[in-house]
Amino acid sequence: MSYEQFAYLYDELMKDAPYDQWVSFVKECLVKYDVKAKSLLDLACGTGELSVRFAKHGFDVTGVDLSEDMLSVAQAKSEVNGIKIPFFQQNMADLDGQGQFDVIGVFCDSLNYLQTEEEVKSTFKNVHQHLQDHGVFIFDVHSIHKITDVFINQTFALNEEDVSYIWNSFPGEYPNSVEHELTFFVLEDRSGKYDRIDELHFQRTYPIEQYSNWLEAAGFQLVEISADFEHAEPTPYSERIFFVAKKK
Repeated sequence: MSYEQFAYLYDELMKDAPYDQWVSFVKECLVKYDVKAKSLLDLACGTGELSVRFAKHGFDVTGVDLSEDMLSVAQAKSEVNGIKIPFFQQNMADLDGQGQFDVIGVFCDSLNYLQTEEEVKSTFKNVHQHLQDHGVFIFDVHSIHKITDVFINQTFALNEEDVSYIWNSFPGEYPNSVEHELTFFVLEDRSGKYDRIDELHFQRTYPIEQYSNWLEAAGFQLVEISADFEHAEPTPYSERIFFVAKKK
């Protein structure tokens, strides 16, 4: 599968993602906590949708992702938009050598793709090292409710002319984890033939208190825990939990 096709599938899956709300949330946090920020590191940047948006809002953006294919697409998007964004291939749990930034973000529940507690703790430690003094770390994760009640044992589907998918979610190996089994059918050409592409994705989340303890242990001051882009306290039915922390 070419990276163009892979990116098309990813962007199709994420086409309804509220990217502009992530940008607005970050800008609101910077105002709320009186942080003067210019440089921003977009960790797990994927195909660059958020990186490009942040750059258009005046940030000096650097993007990091584990996938070479994703980064190829992100680079192409930045060039199409006339924006210079350096992109680097790294695992966020092994982040190293990227300099220091005013803001570091891990958005779109990307942190949930880390498979172990040690990887999450390592990511927090590495982010702390790459932040300027009093810099801000912002990330969002799926709530336990989202994983266990919304995803697990559910089926989602899309049926359009050029692409369709069936998305089944099953309990994962660990507590509060899920495996997403995705089958795409992509129109190959005008002959009417479809290619079948199978993907398996793993996500895992943790209680809010556990994330908080790991942040504090990594040297952060936790300044906000909120939900669903609202700057309001999470409820038992919140689906996306946001953490905002400052480097001590």
